[in-house]
Amino acid sequence: MSLLRRIISLFLYALNTLVWFIPIFLFGLLKLLPVPIWQKLCSKLAKECASMWVAGNNCNQNLITPFELNITGLEDIKRKDWYLVIANHQSWVDIVIMQRVLHRKIPFLNFFLKKELLYVPVLGLAWWALDFPFMSRTSKSQLRKNPKLKGKDIETTRKACEKFKTMPVSIVNFVEGTRFTPEKHQRQKSPFDHLLKPKAGGIAFVMQAMGEQINKVVNVTIHYPDGIPNFIDFVSGKVKRVDVHIDVMPVSEELIGDYSNDNEFRVRFQSELNRLWSDKDQQLEKLQHVK
Repeated sequence: MSLLRRIISLFLYALNTLVWFIPIFLFGLLKLLPVPIWQKLCSKLAKECASMWVAGNNCNQNLITPFELNITGLEDIKRKDWYLVIANHQSWVDIVIMQRVLHRKIPFLNFFLKKELLYVPVLGLAWWALDFPFMSRTSKSQLRKNPKLKGKDIETTRKACEKFKTMPVSIVNFVEGTRFTPEKHQRQKSPFDHLLKPKAGGIAFVMQAMGEQINKVVNVTIHYPDGIPNFIDFVSGKVKRVDVHIDVMPVSEELIGDYSNDNEFRVRFQSELNRLWSDKDQQLEKLQHVK
C-alpha cells in the first residue's frame, strides 16, 4: 500500500504541477509588458493559479495520504495584509505543510530562494513567474576578498521587495538557513535543544526594506511526532500526524533599522531573534509531550 500510495501521489503532484505551470508561466511572460496596471493584473492572476495549485495538492493529501493536522494559534490574520512568515526548518515537507495551513488565510507565500533554484525544471520558471526573489548571498570570505561587496545583500533584498509593495504578500524566511539535522546541531553547538542557531540577516534586511509596510509577523512552529520525514515518506503515507503552532505578532519599531551599519541595532535585533527562538524551542518541547 505504501508503494501504491507513493506512485499515485507523485503522479498527482506532477500532473497538478504541469497543469497549473502553463497559465502561471504564461502570465509571467505577459507581465514583461512594462505597463504597471497590466503587470499587477498578471501577477494577481498568476498567484491565483498558484493558489489553485496548492488547493490541488491539498486534495491529493486528503485523498491519498491523509494525516491528522493539529493547528493552534491561527488567529487575527487576513488576506489583504502584508506578512513576514518565519519558521523552523526540518524537511522539504515543511513547505507543503505551511502552504496547507496558511492557504487562502494570508496572501500566497513567497519564498526567498537560492539563485541556483531558478534552473530547476518547470518549478524554476514558475517561481520566476510568481516573483519569488532569487538571492545570491555574499559570504564573509567574499567580503574579505572584495570589501566593495558590502551592502550588496541589502540592495538585492531591497530590489526584490520592491515587487511586493504593490499588492499584499507573505514573505517566508526559514531563519535557520538550512534544514535541521542532529549532525548540524552538534556541529553548530546550538544552545537550543530542537533548533539550529537563527540567522538574523535575512529577516533584518526584509524588515529594513519593507518594515513599515509589513503588518504582522507570523511565527510558525512545525513538529512531526513520529520523527522528521523526507518527501518520499510523506507521499508514501507514512506521516500520520503533524502539529503546527502559530504566533501572530505585531511589528515593533525596534525591529526596523540599519542592520548593516548600526552595531547597536544589530545586537538588539539578534537578541530579540534569539528570544523568539528560545520560545520556539520551548514550544517544540511541549509538542513532544502532546499525545
